[in-house]
Amino acid sequence: MNDNGSSSDSQFAIIPDRESIETVQRDIRFFPTENTSPQLLSPDQIEAWNRDGYLGPLDVLDANESASLREYFDALLAETMAAGKDSYSISSAHLKHARVWDLLQHSKLVSYVSDLLGENVIGWGSHFFCKMPGDGKRVDWHQDASYWPLTPTKAVTVWLAIDDADLDNGGMEVFTGSHEHGLIDFDMTDSDSGNVLDQVVSEPEKYGTHRFTPVHAGQVSIHSDLLVHGSAPNQSDRRRCGLTLRYCPADVTAYLGWEKKGVIVSGIAAADKWPGAQHPESFVS
Repeated sequence: MNDNGSSSDSQFAIIPDRESIETVQRDIRFFPTENTSPQLLSPDQIEAWNRDGYLGPLDVLDANESASLREYFDALLAETMAAGKDSYSISSAHLKHARVWDLLQHSKLVSYVSDLLGENVIGWGSHFFCKMPGDGKRVDWHQDASYWPLTPTKAVTVWLAIDDADLDNGGMEVFTGSHEHGLIDFDMTDSDSGNVLDQVVSEPEKYGTHRFTPVHAGQVSIHSDLLVHGSAPNQSDRRRCGLTLRYCPADVTAYLGWEKKGVIVSGIAAADKWPGAQHPESFVS
């Protein structure tokens, strides 16, 4: 299994401390992309991004690459669950697993993201969201930015499908246009509520237009850190796993030690903002 003996610098909470994040002064608003010459996305896709805060599906991995990634994740999941952890617990994965580190820097992914964020880009997050068949858990409506001690709010999430994702197995749903409303009020949920996270935005239809788009294995969707999104429980007999890869421009400042997660995936970054995470070692056990 590809892995490394992870250090304390690779340990970050899946749900960060709310009180600590609230101490960070942040510039919370959507920053439209201004790019008249995108390399991979079309001008129409740039326009759609600014309007919707969402793009997808976009092709990344071919069939062989997708199959290889699924085999890798199958082994990683088996190892994780054998250690007594659940299928949602594999977070900050690029700091622990060389295969995920490499995916974070996949050239096509980085090209998509650079078209939206500019030349200088940091990859700083990676988390497997794996819904087992009939596991009953959901991800309530939320905005990623409410969890992240980053400013300004320019981060994006790339959701890479490891399994085909549809409504039956709990694929991600979004409210396009909700990214234009800043940080929306939310309620906290209890640990026994069935919510994988701990927040819920009530009446999300007030803030945007509901959309669901199937994403096939090897494809991605991309969403703004201010887009309201979530997913229903997996009611099917099929697994639904996606790998979230998080990026931001290098001019974003991270607090609470999160700069230690950052990897320069395009261009340059100031060392005082993003000192550079270390590549995880890889070995076969």
